[in-house]
Amino acid sequence: MIRKWFGAIALVSASLSLLSLLSCAHNTHLVSIAIQPGDGTFAAVDPGLSFQYRAYGTYIHPPKTLDITDQVTWQSSATQVAQFTAPGLVSPNTNCGVAQIFATMHDSPNDIVSNSASITVEGPVNLGCPQAGSATHSLLVDVTNQADGVIVSSPGGIVCGFACGAQFSAGVIVILSATPNPPHNFTGWGTGCDTTSATNCTVLMNGDRTVTVSFD
Repeated sequence: MIRKWFGAIALVSASLSLLSLLSCAHNTHLVSIAIQPGDGTFAAVDPGLSFQYRAYGTYIHPPKTLDITDQVTWQSSATQVAQFTAPGLVSPNTNCGVAQIFATMHDSPNDIVSNSASITVEGPVNLGCPQAGSATHSLLVDVTNQADGVIVSSPGGIVCGFACGAQFSAGVIVILSATPNPPHNFTGWGTGCDTTSATNCTVLMNGDRTVTVSFD
């Protein structure tokens, strides 16, 4: 009889534990959203420029952090200054100025709002456009097999192997492009890029940065 009671108690305990786990999974909730990286600057009103932001959601029951870039709603406080052309992909529009960008997501019954990032789009002084600040940071490119290809930057300053480093205004978004010299190949970006796309590497100048890249 005692064994039967112990067996029944163990069965009830296991059932309660399973129900608790199922309930926890069912009640998963988003509690915060963080967008990365931080503030950025575009050097011109040029819709051809772009920079990729990502949104990370923090959940409870169970605790976890997920990339939810494609699930959130991206917003700009001034769409004529900075616009989204794809999830997290921000570009200058038709006006210079400053816009705040952020992401939102509804997780019933709450609307979760992320931190914001300030996007500055520079332009001519005579039009009242903001100008780059005096602070600068260095960007260095470390190339494996440097003679096998060329790295150039936009805005200009880096043409590697001739000049593999340059100073850029704080907050500027720099795009590095790699081109192999035939018959060699571009083998990939290493460390230091904020985002990469094929032969392009994007770097937000929020401090001194070093990017590694290789050819073979």
